[in-house]
Amino acid sequence: MPQKNIRLEVMQFLEKDIDSFVDEFLIPVEKIWQPTDLLPNSENDDFLENVKELRELAKELPYDFWVVLVGDTITEEALPTYETWLMDVEGVNQKTAGGDNGWAKWLRHWTGEENRHGDLLNKYLYLSGRVNMREVEITTQYLINDGFDPGTGRDPYKNFVFTSFQELATYVSHNRVAQLAKKYGDNKLSKICKIIAGDEMRHHLAYSEFVNRIFKIDPSEMLLAFEYMMKKKITMPANLIRESGESIGAAFEKFSESAQRIGVYTAMDYVDILEKLNIKWEIDKLSNLTDEAEKARDYLLKLPARMTRIAERMVTPGEEKIFSWVQPAMIK
Repeated sequence: MPQKNIRLEVMQFLEKDIDSFVDEFLIPVEKIWQPTDLLPNSENDDFLENVKELRELAKELPYDFWVVLVGDTITEEALPTYETWLMDVEGVNQKTAGGDNGWAKWLRHWTGEENRHGDLLNKYLYLSGRVNMREVEITTQYLINDGFDPGTGRDPYKNFVFTSFQELATYVSHNRVAQLAKKYGDNKLSKICKIIAGDEMRHHLAYSEFVNRIFKIDPSEMLLAFEYMMKKKITMPANLIRESGESIGAAFEKFSESAQRIGVYTAMDYVDILEKLNIKWEIDKLSNLTDEAEKARDYLLKLPARMTRIAERMVTPGEEKIFSWVQPAMIK
């Protein structure tokens, strides 16, 4: 039987538990936090006073911090791109004669939660007065227009490896930004980033559980998909990011350098996430593998040490790169 059909059967099998996944890993709309809960409320009489306090605290945050926060915001706001891509995965059906299937339901509910992140961060940036919002908006529109290709095709196994990795990476990034904000005395922004990080961890736990269940049903093919994604390297969602007048992807390297320079997301974090996934999915304990899958397992278990040696030789970029989003004069 072609592997594509086996994958579809596995997706249909897992779909039977989709409601339990939604209940366990997502939070009902009426119970989850909303951006207004964490920002000055424009309905209140003390709105302007609270905005003034927000802007005063924002003055203490350094240049690279603002670059990373803007980049994170733009990445979160490109959610329509990610939902469009995931809705095309094998086993996901929407708006058929019988209505959406369970996987489409999951993706819509997951997107609904994720959408709040960009909404919250965008409002914060606007109120802070520290960034050029028009340039930020231009970059966001470009990123959505330019689309996104993580190299997974319609393969659910590869897509779930990607989302498992990326949700943990975004947790790391938002959590580190929260720690830095607290260090610079902005406890309110720290809370904003920490609560977003909490959502990302829940989503990571969900997608990694999907992979875990696939390993129990189709271990060899799941392992080969994992190997494929790590050989290809996980593409960051913002890899096509660009500023006004630039070519596609031109801003990604200098954005990544800012994140590396202030320790928000580094090459060692990439290695650490891979190691965590190896442990979480108990790669070393899998049995009844094909010869090809055994070789894939060996590759994946040795990869963290190999990548660590490379990461340790990397030099942290020393010079700040200036973005149109954030002009140095705006944060002084």
